[in-house]
Amino acid sequence: VKAEQSLKSLKALSAPNSKVLRDGILLEIPSSEVVVGDILIIEAGDFIAADGRLIESNSLQVNESALTGESVSVEKIIDFIDKEDVAIGDRINMIFSSSHVTYGRGKAIVTGVGSSTEIGHIASLLKSAKEKATPLQKNLDSFGKKLAILIIIISIIVFGMSLYRGTPIMDSLMFAISLAVAAIPEALSSIVTIVLAIGTRKLAEKNAIVRKLHSVESLGSISIICSDKTGTLTQNKMTVQKIYTNHQLVDVESIDRENSLHYKIVMAGLLCSDAITTKDKEIGDPTEIALVDLGERLHLDELVVREDIPRISELPFDSDRKLMTTLQHIDGKLVVFTKGAMDVLLERSTHIETAEGIRPLTQTDKDIYNQMNFELANQGLRVLAFAWKEVMEDTLTFAHEDELILFGLVAMMDPPRVESKNAVEKCLEAGIKPIMITGDHKITASAIARQIGILQEGDEALEGSDIEHLTEKELVELVPKVSVYARVSPEHKIRIVNAWQSLGHIVAMTGDGVNDAPALKQADIGIAMGITGTEVAKDAADMVLTDDNFATIIKAINN
Repeated sequence: VKAEQSLKSLKALSAPNSKVLRDGILLEIPSSEVVVGDILIIEAGDFIAADGRLIESNSLQVNESALTGESVSVEKIIDFIDKEDVAIGDRINMIFSSSHVTYGRGKAIVTGVGSSTEIGHIASLLKSAKEKATPLQKNLDSFGKKLAILIIIISIIVFGMSLYRGTPIMDSLMFAISLAVAAIPEALSSIVTIVLAIGTRKLAEKNAIVRKLHSVESLGSISIICSDKTGTLTQNKMTVQKIYTNHQLVDVESIDRENSLHYKIVMAGLLCSDAITTKDKEIGDPTEIALVDLGERLHLDELVVREDIPRISELPFDSDRKLMTTLQHIDGKLVVFTKGAMDVLLERSTHIETAEGIRPLTQTDKDIYNQMNFELANQGLRVLAFAWKEVMEDTLTFAHEDELILFGLVAMMDPPRVESKNAVEKCLEAGIKPIMITGDHKITASAIARQIGILQEGDEALEGSDIEHLTEKELVELVPKVSVYARVSPEHKIRIVNAWQSLGHIVAMTGDGVNDAPALKQADIGIAMGITGTEVAKDAADMVLTDDNFATIIKAINN
C-alpha cells in the first residue's frame, strides 16, 4: 500500500504540457505524449517532463532537488563529459524529468520517458524495496512460536495423563483443547497496541508524527542513523560566513561598517543582485539572498539602498561569462560593480584596492587570491569575487567587464543547524553511529560533517562512484569505516542501508526528497521531513518530523 501511495505521488509530479520541436514545427503537447527523439524546448518556469541531452543552453539553470536533494540550481552546459560513472548531480549536460527550470532557456534531445527516466528508476526501486520487520515484530513472532510449541506439548501431556487416569477420550480431548485455548494470551496484542499508542502520543508532543505503530519500538533499538545533509543537519539556506578584503580574512561576525572595504563589499552585494527578502518570503537566487542577509546584519535594507542608488543598466548573469554587472550613480560618478567566479574576475582585473588605495594587480596578489580561494573551497565554502571601476558611458557593454579593480571575496555556505552538533554528540554517547548521505559535493559534505562531529579522526568520506563497482561483500566490509557519502544516487542509499542491516544493525534513514524514498522504505525506520519533505518521501516513511530537525530524532529516541 505504501509503495502504491508513493507511486501515486510520483505520478502527480507530471507536467500538463511540454513544448517540442517536430519536423521543424514547434508544438505544445501533453507531457505524456513526449517520446524519445523529440527536441524539448525549455525555459524559465518550465517543469521538465523527460530526461534529455542538452544541445543548446542559454544561461540555463535547473533545480534538481527532487533527484539530488540539493536546493541550489545547477548551471547546465552542452559540452561532452569525458568521465565514467558520473553522479546525477554532475551530469550538467543533461536534464531530468521532475526538475524545474529556474533561469535561462535551452533545447534538449529526449533520451528517456516514463520508466526509463531517473525518476522512473526511483519508482522501480520503491517497488523492489522491502520493508523490514521491526525488533518488536521479530520478538513477538519468536515468542508466539515458542509459546505455541510449549502449549501443544503441555496439552499433549495433559491429554495423555487424562487417558491414563481412565477419563473418556472425548472428555480428555476437550480438556486438553480448553487448556490450550486458555493458555493463549489473547490480550497481548491489545496491550502492545496500547503501549505503542502511548509512545506515539509522547512522540507527537516532540514534533514526531508516527505513521506506523510498530516503528515506535524500533526507535529504542536504533544503532545507525543515516541522515541527509541539506535541511536536516543544515539550515537549507545559503549564508555568508567570511569576507576577504585587504588581504585579510574575517568572520561575518567581525565585519565592521566603519571599515571602508567591508562596507563597500556589502553595498556591492546589495546593488549587484536582484534578491528581495521580507518578513514573509525571500525572492531570488539563494546566493543573492545570502548577500542581502549580509546587508541586514549591518542594518542595510536592499530596497532602501537600491532606491537611494538606482540601477541605470545591467548585464545579467550568464553561465558562459560567470559574471553579473550593474551600473549606478554614486556620488556623482558612474560606477560599475561586477560579481562572479573568482578565476574569471581575477583574469579580468588589472588593479586591486587595499586599505592603502588602488594599485596595479601583481602576480603576487593573484597568487594570494588563488591560494585563499583554494583554502575557502576546501572548507566547503562557495566563493564570490567582487570588483568595480568608474566609467564614462551610461550604457553598459561587455567591454566594461574588463580592466576592473578587484577588492574582495565573499565566502558562503549552507551552515549546520545550531543544535546539530549537540545532537550528534548525544548520538555517539548513546552508542548510535550517525552517517551523512548526501547528493552534495564531497568537500562540502566533509566540511559540514567535520564541524558537527560526524566525520571524526580515522573516518572516511566517499562518493557514490567509489562504491559503484563494489560487491555487496566488499561494501559490507567498507561501511564501518565510512561516515560520509557524497554524490550518491537512490540506489547507493539502499545499498548502504542494506550493508548496515546485514551487519545486524537497526538502521534509521532520514530524508525529504523523492530520491530518499526507496531508502526510507528499506530502512528499519524511515523518517521524513514534514516541512521540506515531498509527499513521496512522507508516504514511504514510518515517521514524519514536523520541524525537520535532526535533534528531534535524538529526543524521540531518548523518550
